[in-house]
Amino acid sequence: MAEAAPQFGTKTSPEDAKKGSPEDVKKGSPSPPGSPNFSGRWRLAESVNFDPFLKDCNVGYLKRQVAGMVTSEHHINQEGNAMAVEVTTMGRGSKHQEYEVGNEFIETEINGEEAVVNTEWDGPTIKELHRTDSFEYELVRTLENEETMVLKLESNKGTKAERIYKKVGL
Repeated sequence: MAEAAPQFGTKTSPEDAKKGSPEDVKKGSPSPPGSPNFSGRWRLAESVNFDPFLKDCNVGYLKRQVAGMVTSEHHINQEGNAMAVEVTTMGRGSKHQEYEVGNEFIETEINGEEAVVNTEWDGPTIKELHRTDSFEYELVRTLENEETMVLKLESNKGTKAERIYKKVGL
């Protein structure tokens, strides 16, 4: 995990970050050659070490218990570097992220804190550094194959977790 938060990209206002839907993504600049396309509908199949990771991110006991019991889906539309991600959690609603890889955006974390999220390509993965006033964590989005997307998470305390998603549609 990075020692200090990188300063790169441009900012997206909270209002702009919440606009649109995965289908509304605008054509972004071209992604680096050989970069994967994450487009599709992905359903959570397995979580590894998620509760200790959430605890490191100041998520209370009850929210951690609920997070461990519910499933989520990521509906992703990618055009070059432009990403639109709709995260739907059964029983909790959804949140929308729209950004261009290489820029930053604002989102609300599960504990209610607002985070600045820096994004960048790291070879065939998208790296996100989430920073709030009280914690930070790194999320690395990768495709293991055409049917499996893995979100690798690491807290600033060193706790690692994985969220493994299976493709269930386009």
